[in-house]
Amino acid sequence: MNAFVRTLLDAAADVERGSPQWLAETRRAAREDFARRGLPGPRDEPWKYTNLRALESRVPRVGDPDAATRVVDVAGFELPGCHGPRLVFVNGVFRADLSQVGALPAGVELGPLAGLLADGRDSARAVFAPEHAEPGAALARLNAALATDGVSLDVAAGVVLEAPIHLVFAGADAGADIAWHLRHGIRLGAGAEATIVEQHLGAAGAVQIGNLVEQVALGAGARLRHVRIQEAGVDATLVSRTDLVLGAGASFDAVALELGAGLSRRDVRLRLDGEGARADLRGAAVLRGRQHMDAQFELRHASPGATSEVRWRGIADQRARAVFGGTIVVEEGADRSDAQLSNKNLLLSPHAEIDTRPVLEIHADEVKAAHGATVGRLDERSLFYLRSRGVPESAARSMLTFAFCSDILDGIAFEPLRADLGQRLARHLPRMPGDGA
Repeated sequence: MNAFVRTLLDAAADVERGSPQWLAETRRAAREDFARRGLPGPRDEPWKYTNLRALESRVPRVGDPDAATRVVDVAGFELPGCHGPRLVFVNGVFRADLSQVGALPAGVELGPLAGLLADGRDSARAVFAPEHAEPGAALARLNAALATDGVSLDVAAGVVLEAPIHLVFAGADAGADIAWHLRHGIRLGAGAEATIVEQHLGAAGAVQIGNLVEQVALGAGARLRHVRIQEAGVDATLVSRTDLVLGAGASFDAVALELGAGLSRRDVRLRLDGEGARADLRGAAVLRGRQHMDAQFELRHASPGATSEVRWRGIADQRARAVFGGTIVVEEGADRSDAQLSNKNLLLSPHAEIDTRPVLEIHADEVKAAHGATVGRLDERSLFYLRSRGVPESAARSMLTFAFCSDILDGIAFEPLRADLGQRLARHLPRMPGDGA
């Protein structure tokens, strides 16, 4: 057993002793499972292209005892159009002094999960219910053993939240290697609507491992819009998993920008469980240096007439590596499903690497489905066209690179936020020779 696993198991045993009986049993099962499996490795198919061996020699401190007083730049998480409720976590610890919830509409409950756990609320039990028993889910099980806080959002049937809910996860330099675990529960009743903006940011030199698990349940006809801005510090490792279940006629619209962290892993497991459910997932990973980003999506059509679309863009420069895995399963009985998956990737350096693996399984009738993936370089014909019209080569390359992935921002309802994300995306694009950087 390596030092990393041993350190986390010891911490999990301490957390387990301080938990109520129902949760202690869940934590014990999760801890024992992690002790048996350890970190996922190349033999676990979902982790084939992401090596966690570098973690094995680390001995992180679990949690940051001084997180409540860490100084963070508040201006860093001021986003245009996000003037509603905001919850802030620093190094995995909820910061009431930086958060602003204010008056919420009737039928809306928003706050840290720790409060629900302290009260013994049934909704807290639901957040820890999934077993995550499939191969490669060891880190999700570790989260169940160690997470003591997170975000809890419950929107009653028919309630429409006009302002976005802003969730901020900031990494501050703790002067040591730390690990933190958060677990979220989001539930929208029938016909409810909400928008969530999830923002990750971190200071340079903040060496830490963040492990997040999110459970999302949408009732019949509910609609959730989700925007994820991942700009964690380059010394951070960020692993997150989202499990979603969509009821009949429910819809989930998501946009993600994966721009930060030295090593990041994003797992999305979505089940279209009701007739006519709809999911639209878009995202882009823009990497440079030695960044490594692994995005894994699994969408299951379990009922008739459901619609899903995944559009993912990857850009890798220098020695960066981008990984994409997309699986769409149309189960037996999910007739008249419409499933589309597209992964396009751009290599900007001979030393960069991109791995893509789209999978489509169909076990139903009258299904419309398609999937495809490409890996290439900038189109020389388009580059020549721009240069022939007087555009300098460096500017032409930057324009084409931005155009390659900017379409994933289409459809964001809040114009100021969409414009801000476009600027963030442009800033993270690799600098071309002659750009003055």
